[in-house]
Amino acid sequence: MSGISRRVVVKGAGVLAVAAAAGSFASPAAAAAPAAPPGARKKAPTSANGWTVEEQANHVSTVWTRPVSGTGLEVDIRIGDVEAILLHVVRRYHYEVEQLPRVDLAGWQRIDGLKKDAPESNLASGTAVRIRPGAGASGSLFPLQVLTVRDILADCEGVVRWGGDDSPVDESLFYIDRGPDDASVQELADRLRRAEATPGEGAGVTVDVLAPSRRDRAKRLVKEQRAN
Repeated sequence: MSGISRRVVVKGAGVLAVAAAAGSFASPAAAAAPAAPPGARKKAPTSANGWTVEEQANHVSTVWTRPVSGTGLEVDIRIGDVEAILLHVVRRYHYEVEQLPRVDLAGWQRIDGLKKDAPESNLASGTAVRIRPGAGASGSLFPLQVLTVRDILADCEGVVRWGGDDSPVDESLFYIDRGPDDASVQELADRLRRAEATPGEGAGVTVDVLAPSRRDRAKRLVKEQRAN
């Protein structure tokens, strides 16, 4: 053969054959797996309702300590729409169910120690509160108090869920039952803000929780939420 010996050609062909054979045994998963893009960020953990878990409050966080107007209370809560909604719940509870000392209201806490797939994990995203934390067992409220809680929930149009309807029961827990992209969260928060700015409306105004229209509304919500 001109210029190239037969030994060189045979040796080269052998190397190519070995390389091709090695390629044929490569893992399909390895071959198909795309390389992670440079600078890709790991998805942040979320609580059971889909909101991002916060590692701390009051520093590089969406969770801050907020006063509960007219009650002397304060709580670590997710600022913005969640704040407007859950503070409304706390205020109505304080005025209409039972006056709360400071020790009976708790908000955000670290995810450590919470069940990550349970409703209580919503505390870690600042989208839940505990009212009377030591009284989570079923039957912790009197019947008229339960009716009032039902009216408060109906006032929140299903955006807030009560742990008293969960299994296992936790009557101390109230949490946002919609994800961060659900338009009903902002819509409810805006309505509550308008009510607070209008004389004769908002938390603290006396309502008849036994009025037939209000009872019917509350009963419908109970059925809807217990079915989910």
